Amino acid sequence: MALKETNDAAFADDVLMNDKPVLVDFWATWCGPCRKVAPILEEIAAQHGDKIDVIKLDTDANPATTAQYGVVSIPTMNVYVKGEVVKTIVGAHPKPKLLRELEDYIS
Repeated sequence: MALKETNDAAFADDVLMNDKPVLVDFWATWCGPCRKVAPILEEIAAQHGDKIDVIKLDTDANPATTAQYGVVSIPTMNVYVKGEVVKTIVGAHPKPKLLRELEDYIS
């Protein structure tokens, strides 16, 4: 399962109304650490897409959602369950650490 992208207009439908937990990657094209973590998130989406959706949101193109969730440094990854933020991970981390952070949602 590939990474999906969302935007301000579709965020509620893609994320908040989703039946599954959703990992939202707040990123930007100019962000080096964001580019570093992107392939790891693609692997997580491919391996665990049946349990969690992984969705990217470009912070430059979508300032309303970025501001609404108080994202000030990127990459920031929020986990949403039933429309609520249940976990926030800030910064690029290696895959084993991300999997540990997500184990409640992918096991």
